[in-house]
Amino acid sequence: MAQENSSLINLPKLIRFLCDRLSLTEGDIGIERHEAGYSNETFFVSWGDKRWVLRRPPSGDLLPTAHDMLREYRVLSALSTFDVRTPQPVIACEDRDVLGVPFYLMQRVDGIVIRETLPEIFETREERRRLGEELIDALAELHAVQWQGTDLEGIGRPQGYLERQLKRWTKQYELTVPHTRPLPGLEAVGDWLQRRLPPASEATVVHGDYKVDNVMFGASAPTRLVAIFDWEMATLGDPLSDLGWLLSFWGPTGDERDTPDLIDSNALTQLPGFLSREEMAERYAGRTGRTMEHFPFYRCLAVWKYAIILEGLYRHSLEGTAANPKAAEFVWKVPQLVQRAQRIIAEAG
Repeated sequence: MAQENSSLINLPKLIRFLCDRLSLTEGDIGIERHEAGYSNETFFVSWGDKRWVLRRPPSGDLLPTAHDMLREYRVLSALSTFDVRTPQPVIACEDRDVLGVPFYLMQRVDGIVIRETLPEIFETREERRRLGEELIDALAELHAVQWQGTDLEGIGRPQGYLERQLKRWTKQYELTVPHTRPLPGLEAVGDWLQRRLPPASEATVVHGDYKVDNVMFGASAPTRLVAIFDWEMATLGDPLSDLGWLLSFWGPTGDERDTPDLIDSNALTQLPGFLSREEMAERYAGRTGRTMEHFPFYRCLAVWKYAIILEGLYRHSLEGTAANPKAAEFVWKVPQLVQRAQRIIAEAG
């Protein structure tokens, strides 16, 4: 039996819950904490031949609307009836007496997630190209979901999405910086976004955190995207916000890196064979028929929002409640993101 019995996982209570709700007979359970993420806590759970993933919020004081695992479970459940590449949800728990917070389980999917290195399958230019194509095609599939008249209607308000995004993340910034440090450059970027708001577009299901390390690929060629993870921020809104988010983690950034050997998805995806940002956007436009006229706004929105999110996680690092110890690096990464957003503004004119 796994020795994961802490403030994050109360093993006896978890076993009792699983036995009661899934009609399991008590037996050996294995639990392994997954430390790749910076936000929510993720555990691999095994019980006989059953393999699950448990998702729960981090410990500590949480910002409003953040780390809502029950909402993520509801989104997964609603999407499970569509042709979207999602893991199958299993069960959710609202009873805080079990783990102290709401949590849920989903089926574990086999494959590889790209983080700081490229797996062997992506050594060829062909498979690197297919990786980008698969990312765009899976995103286009999500944005094609006919959500009207389904349970997905309850996950968000389709009108005024961009306005609410600016309001929400400005508020998150205002709640965070009193506990970290002043970032006046980030406020200036927010002001530019307010002035450059594009016309409203047709609403789709929006993932909200669609990027290379939130998807899983099959472990053998030809490259196939098999699952999209981390649906915490999914809603109804402007689909180009997902594309802007994805491409903010793709290709050259122009950053002067403090750590010369730093590896991330931007560095990996500018290696030979990968599609350029322009080619990715062109493929998305071809798959969906959407215009890229206002795309600099969406790229800037993504970088601005990411800086605010990382500043919130940096607060967890300062308070000793971060899910990943690398959150301490956000002391320099957030100012770097502010500079990146300012470059996008300058290029946009």
